[in-house]
Amino acid sequence: MTAAPSTAELGNLPQWDLADLYPGRDSPELKRALADSETDAAAFAKTYEGKLAALSGDGLAKAIVEFERVQETLGRIMSFASLDYSTNMTDAETGRFSQNMQEKVNAISSALLFFGLELNRIEEADLVEKLKSPALAHYAPWLRDTRAFRPYQLSDEIEKLLHEKSVAGRSAWTRLYDETSADLRFPVGGKDLSNAEALHLLSEPDPAVRKEAAKSLGKVFGDNARIFSLITNTLAKDKEIEDRWRGFKRPISSRNLSNFVEDEVVDALIAAVREAYPSLSHRYYRLKAKWFGVEALPYWDRNAPLPDEDTRQFTWDQARRTVLGAYGAFSPEMAAVGKRFFDHRWIDAPTNPSKAPGAFAHPTVPSVHPYLLLNYQGKARDVMTLAHELGHGVHQVLAGPQGALMSDTPLTLAETASVFGEMLTFQAMLKAETDARRRKAMLASKVEDMLNTVVRQIAFVEFERRLHDERRAGELTPERIGEIWMSVQGESLGPAITFEDEYRWYWTYIPHFIHTPFYVYAYAFGDCLVNSLYAVYQGAQAGFAEKYLDMLRAGGTKRHKELLAPFGLDASDPKFWSKGLSVVAGLIDQLEALG
Repeated sequence: MTAAPSTAELGNLPQWDLADLYPGRDSPELKRALADSETDAAAFAKTYEGKLAALSGDGLAKAIVEFERVQETLGRIMSFASLDYSTNMTDAETGRFSQNMQEKVNAISSALLFFGLELNRIEEADLVEKLKSPALAHYAPWLRDTRAFRPYQLSDEIEKLLHEKSVAGRSAWTRLYDETSADLRFPVGGKDLSNAEALHLLSEPDPAVRKEAAKSLGKVFGDNARIFSLITNTLAKDKEIEDRWRGFKRPISSRNLSNFVEDEVVDALIAAVREAYPSLSHRYYRLKAKWFGVEALPYWDRNAPLPDEDTRQFTWDQARRTVLGAYGAFSPEMAAVGKRFFDHRWIDAPTNPSKAPGAFAHPTVPSVHPYLLLNYQGKARDVMTLAHELGHGVHQVLAGPQGALMSDTPLTLAETASVFGEMLTFQAMLKAETDARRRKAMLASKVEDMLNTVVRQIAFVEFERRLHDERRAGELTPERIGEIWMSVQGESLGPAITFEDEYRWYWTYIPHFIHTPFYVYAYAFGDCLVNSLYAVYQGAQAGFAEKYLDMLRAGGTKRHKELLAPFGLDASDPKFWSKGLSVVAGLIDQLEALG
């Protein structure tokens, strides 16, 4: 087994400094923020509850400004607690602090709950009249998005009950999942590894190491399947109850609404990808099996590096220069924003056993800045992960001036900047590589990343759909969940991948199923969109970068139709997804031609 790279090999990996949010858990600043928020929320409710309909347009705009200010402070508190927790998830005191902050913020925000509910009860004609106020018109996109939930709104009492109980319901079950996952250890090569470390070994050059890691992952996941099944069943039932009360007909519909994308658009994406399984994943893995000299690959070789794959270790400084260089070649402004994450302590890169696995970009609040979490181990794919998360970070910085209520972007569009950042970095690395064999390996690696982003994520959605549909009839056993998992994996990956029994438990390690049901199609949405967007960029005249950055600056103020119109793209066109998927198919065509 290849030893985990040392700090000396990777260079000085940054660790973030959360003092820009609050100096510490016991800091006077944090205590004052909690106290002030409680006072301000109570005063806000006393001033406005039951009175919104009677306000003028200017009066309603003033109320929204005050609401936004309180929400930003609460968001800042929860960002601090969440980020603090994510780097030390196995520590009891860290978990206690995070839970306490969540409960306090939840209690404070209960006083503000009336605001959205009352806004949604304002008659449309009345609101149109109020929007003649320029001050209120500024918030028209936020009002549009808030009122999109009008048909699914329950009574004030029920909404308040659901809100207050969330800390002892969904949030508590999610915390149980996170802490259980963080505590797991996987014996490989005489060492007990964390989730992130063990999964990382599935792309090791040594096939024996890949197999040992895969078997260990499956066994430990299986040993803990009962608790993961309980969590999954409970949260699926919780969602079914709330969806039924609100009137959502399908489990995925609430996610689509929160993404402000129509059900039929998502259905078209899912259908297009599933229809393309044979021409994409089935074809590629058949090709990869041929390269490995076998009829079919065992599942632990799915992400195995090719013999000529780039196995160099990239130091942190090399990764930084690679990503910023690619960003800068596209847009100096984009690179300048990205550079701030490295110049300041906005990134936490080292791997440690108590840290959250994977990677993410947390936007925090517009008055501060985003933070990036990575588990950097120096591989080329880690460089791509850095490019991905930095794309999120740049997007979040550029959208920040829209304010706390309108800077957030729906998940579908949030993945656009991250995947575009990856594409820029990949193309820069490919251009710099002169060895034909390594270029082939890079193309294959990119295809695998795209299949993991598109095919695998749509298979995950199909897994969720079947699980949630079956859960409506009763609780599912761990074995039945595993059967659903194996079915969708077989369909999506094709006959050139073989599975062994322990793979049936691999559904347990996907946090999105727990944290944000049906989130995962956003990756496929973003990848297909970026494929189309990048094709426009390649054929564009000067000015594309400026239009692209303007799209990022819009934050949540525009829907996908408005954002993509300047590029001549329309995600509601059924042919749109086929165009994006054809880019992946074209890369596989190139690999087939290379033999």
